[in-house]
Amino acid sequence: MQFITIHGGNMVIRAKEITREIVIDLTGPEGNAYALMGCAKRYATQLGLDGDAIIKEMMSGDYENLIEVFDKNFGDYVILER
Repeated sequence: MQFITIHGGNMVIRAKEITREIVIDLTGPEGNAYALMGCAKRYATQLGLDGDAIIKEMMSGDYENLIEVFDKNFGDYVILER
């Protein structure tokens, strides 16, 4: 974390931290299976992946499978939390 001291040393302003983390709380509305599939479709498009194939694989099992497939494909970009 960087701090910037302004003239006279009386004011300290913290430099803005830029994070590119995407965090999805699986216990909230973003953790809904349909919401995750929507995110997967959007991220697949942005990354040039086959979104339809990913969604099909996500739907091939239970919720845990859905999460595993999501993480396998987007785990480098998205953090899933419980």
